[in-house]
Amino acid sequence: MSAYVFDFSEGDASMRDLLGGKGAGLAEMTKLGLRVPPGFTITTEACRTVMTDGAVPDSLWQEVDDAITRLEATSGRTFGSGPTPLLVSVRSGAKFSMPGMMDTVLNLGINDDVVGALAAWSGDDHFAWDAYRRFVQMYGEVVLGIPEHHFQEVLTDLRASRHVDSDADLSAVDLAHATSRFRQIIASNGKTIPGDARSQLQGAVQAVFGSWNTRRARDYRRLHGISDDIGTAANVQMMVFGDLGADSGTGVCFTRDPSTGERRPYGDYLAQAQGEDVVAGIRDTSTLDDLATIHPNCHEELLGVMEGLERHFQDMCDIEFTIEHGTLWVLQTRAGKRTAPAAVRIAVEMANEGVIDRSEAVKRVDPASLEQLERPRIAASARGQALTAGIAASPGAATGRVVFEADRAVELAKAGEAVILVRPQTTPDDIHGMAAAKGILTSQGGKTSHAAVVARGMGKPAVTGVGAMFVEVAAGRASVGHHDFAEGDLITIDGTTGAVYAGAVALEEPKPIPELEVLLSWADEVRHLGVRANADTAEDAAIARWAGADGIGLARTEHRFLGERTVIVQRIILTPDGPDRRQALRDLQTQQVVDFETLLEAMDGLPVVVRLLDPPLHEFLPSRLELEQEMVRRVRLGRSIADLEHMSAQVARWEESNPMLGLRGVRLGLIVSDLYRMQVQAALEAVVRRRQAGGDPQLEIMIPLVGNPEELIRMKEMVTEEIAKIEGSTGQKLDVPMGTMIELPRAALVAGQLARHADFFSFGTNDLTQMTYGLSRDDAEASFLQKYLDDQIMATNPFQTLDREGVGRLIRVATREGKEANPELIVGVCGEHGGDPASIAFCREVGLDYVSASPPRVKVARLAAAQAELSGAASSTA
Repeated sequence: MSAYVFDFSEGDASMRDLLGGKGAGLAEMTKLGLRVPPGFTITTEACRTVMTDGAVPDSLWQEVDDAITRLEATSGRTFGSGPTPLLVSVRSGAKFSMPGMMDTVLNLGINDDVVGALAAWSGDDHFAWDAYRRFVQMYGEVVLGIPEHHFQEVLTDLRASRHVDSDADLSAVDLAHATSRFRQIIASNGKTIPGDARSQLQGAVQAVFGSWNTRRARDYRRLHGISDDIGTAANVQMMVFGDLGADSGTGVCFTRDPSTGERRPYGDYLAQAQGEDVVAGIRDTSTLDDLATIHPNCHEELLGVMEGLERHFQDMCDIEFTIEHGTLWVLQTRAGKRTAPAAVRIAVEMANEGVIDRSEAVKRVDPASLEQLERPRIAASARGQALTAGIAASPGAATGRVVFEADRAVELAKAGEAVILVRPQTTPDDIHGMAAAKGILTSQGGKTSHAAVVARGMGKPAVTGVGAMFVEVAAGRASVGHHDFAEGDLITIDGTTGAVYAGAVALEEPKPIPELEVLLSWADEVRHLGVRANADTAEDAAIARWAGADGIGLARTEHRFLGERTVIVQRIILTPDGPDRRQALRDLQTQQVVDFETLLEAMDGLPVVVRLLDPPLHEFLPSRLELEQEMVRRVRLGRSIADLEHMSAQVARWEESNPMLGLRGVRLGLIVSDLYRMQVQAALEAVVRRRQAGGDPQLEIMIPLVGNPEELIRMKEMVTEEIAKIEGSTGQKLDVPMGTMIELPRAALVAGQLARHADFFSFGTNDLTQMTYGLSRDDAEASFLQKYLDDQIMATNPFQTLDREGVGRLIRVATREGKEANPELIVGVCGEHGGDPASIAFCREVGLDYVSASPPRVKVARLAAAQAELSGAASSTA
């Protein structure tokens, strides 16, 4: 057996790491006895060698030559000569599916002599020259780096001069002319295509390996959390031809509907075409139902293949096939990309069908994708206003400004604009623009085109194949009948129905998916990690409870100090101690009682962690610049500025050079203690009221920014004093746990000392990350952080996914030492990381008791917590 090359007959589905997903799938289908064109896989290990050493392994080309010799014997064809030529495809195939992101070369092995032999073998000059034309175009672009538009201009001119719409309508003479022009273009760029087939193959394999590090591939991996280090395999496979005549064709199908999850065959078929034509979306396709009429026997056989592969792989499969002279060949299979609604439905229905168990169903759905289910749809009142319609390629509705170029989409999105990327069809080079856009709209392509597949994977609305729309990218315009769109015009698309609307139209909230509640109930049976919500209002709390939250892990009281209450807060800050200030405190306390009471009511019976005031007081005051501007305005009007001068002096008193590290959190509570006492009194009064109303309030009080055990001791004494007062005045016994937010590195390092005085810890990972890295999140994200990510100085954004090595180590140490000092200590996390699946897995790993996420991410966290439990259980038994 070779070190770097495996024939399809030598592998199986378990070898994904080595053979990549495509190679492992081909090997498994060969093992199952399906009609798969023979070939071999060059392993991911060879690609990794290229990445590390800059050259292929020493033995590789000899192994490839030996594999070609075996393939010639198996196929009965000859590579690089006649009379029966062997042409091959060279395709990428990483462990994880990256549709369209890496390179492919088809019809490799053809040259000036072989094209004649191919014409004689097929009896079709048009077919032979089309194969040669395709090869020269793809090799020139993929291997030699000639921009695609040079080749497309030749074809465009030919179609125009011959008055035809499709390349398939060009004559054999036209195609020979196009091939000659392509070679002239290549020569004018100082390049040449080798005539020797083995040299062609070496160039193509190196190009496929090189495509692993293209911008589009890196962008895709970053979007989907795929490591840059795993590399891709290269699959060399005998060509079978879907363009040999009316009894030939090619297609892509899914065993279930990838948009809805419905259990029905779904796909596209294109007669007299090669596979690239379907995915590119350049020609309009037929449905699988049409295939039943065109090729009934092949259709019946294909349905059997689809059913067998889904049963074997126990998943919805994406299958590429070719029909050559009435014979069905299966070119590849993989787990199909699907929308979030489809993923949920497929997982639940497959479990109910007995194909997979409930635990596997829970693992099948990407938790982060559940946020897609909250995507709005076109309101019923607007549905009759559509300008035109295409193919509903990826569900959901989106409104944005028209852009025609991927780079422009990124530019406008960074400036805060919602954009819709409008193209004739998308290509892998558009991936960064697709990621930046709110939705994708193409005039060409079908349900399995590049735009459709990638949009579904990204969870973005997409409409494809809008035949009534003419897109001129170079001119920066699109037209539907007499309606023109230019860059910046508003447009709305509905990927659920395929409708396209001029301008912005009314949207409505999505309908619940019944299968989701079933799946989450199965997740809740598995998970041990609690899931709470970050909620500051009763409305947010109600949403969180409806989403299945186990309580509130963080209620930020300062968020209720804004708006109309800012004036009261300013009176407290700016007024010297006396009757006016005390009245302002009472006024604010009255309103805070209602705040806490409604929160406790919404979460009746579940814990509600109220964090006392955290930010510095100057955040509630006007800036001195604003005050100076108002002074200038008044002076011009001849009005007094004495009150503004007084306020400016007070504001200056509270200003700090670095307020994030200044008088805030527990420090503010100890220095301006009556403000903290007021908040505690309000919270306790709310508990009493809820009890009197027959409720079951479960208040917990959290002290922020503690870094010194003495701070916590003194604050606990203050809270205990207020509890005693309320108990004395009401006769009610109050059991109110008190804890601290761990957001300073020092707090994590002295966690054992803090735990002796706390009932719970909650890691404030937003500030803990800032303090550990020495970064301001807002400043970093606005200036250099994206550059760090692009240049791989950082692998991930530490404000989105928890930094395991630095911040994570602090959490691990604090959790262990805190629980050692206080075995009853409850430990959670309440930063944005509480809704991030990768961070949730870490929290489960280090022994936290709960995570707290924003209300829209509660369902995400529930599913992620269950998956972390299943993954952890599997690791412990491995």
